[in-house]
Amino acid sequence: MARKLGIQRRKALGQIITHFILVVFGVIFILPLVTMISTALKPDSQIFAWPPVWIPKPRVWGNFPRALTFVPMLLYAKNTIIITGMSVIGVLLSSPLVAYGLARIDWKERDVLFLLIVSTMMVPYQVTMIPVYLLFNSLGWINTYLPLIVPSFFGNAFFIFLLRQFFMTIPRELSDAARIDGCSEFRIYAKITLPLAKPSLAVVALFQFIWVWNDFLGPLIYLKDQTSYTLSLGLQQFQSGYQTEWALLMAAATMMTMPIIILFFLTQRTFIQGITLTGIKG
Repeated sequence: MARKLGIQRRKALGQIITHFILVVFGVIFILPLVTMISTALKPDSQIFAWPPVWIPKPRVWGNFPRALTFVPMLLYAKNTIIITGMSVIGVLLSSPLVAYGLARIDWKERDVLFLLIVSTMMVPYQVTMIPVYLLFNSLGWINTYLPLIVPSFFGNAFFIFLLRQFFMTIPRELSDAARIDGCSEFRIYAKITLPLAKPSLAVVALFQFIWVWNDFLGPLIYLKDQTSYTLSLGLQQFQSGYQTEWALLMAAATMMTMPIIILFFLTQRTFIQGITLTGIKG
């Protein structure tokens, strides 16, 4: 009895230590977000006050509408939504199709091509940045959305890898039964494989949304006209050589971050399911 009680105490102590460590790291990770929101509500006199003012008094809610008019943030939001939406559509059309061909169809040199695709993930973006820019410049695509959208319609190595690993867990008996019933390969892909892959497709869509929504380097390279700027470029306009509107900058950054946070909480269950799910439930 005493031994069992000792085991329970050690287990409880281990859980307490684990939760304490998680809480500490949670506070560390959430501190920048709290600082950003707090600064967005501060008057200018409290932004650099020491000790820091965590709860602004008074709260300047007017920083948020001022941030929308200081620079054309609504226009930038529209541009960002267009680029992000088209990019998400592109990866959802291309990456699953490539992954299906690498996972469910047997053909010569399939594994070699897969290794070649995966190896491209190891090439830094800085290595291909100039050649890709020269390519798009020769096509006349500079200062358009095309360089930011079109590549997504040719697949993404990480998403192809992720979806291929999921497709390989689906029992082949399902595909064989469909072929016996006269289904074509594309119909098997569209009617059987894709419905089973909804959680993984949701993960792909969420990752792509976050990457493109927050992308700064891509729009900085390809977009020259301010009317086509995205939100990430728009935030830079709150800074100048003489003065930085910190409160407005943090207010704009808060409004830019909130859609991602809300989207994650709305899709959290599907996101976790797509990461952990393997095959179909039995």
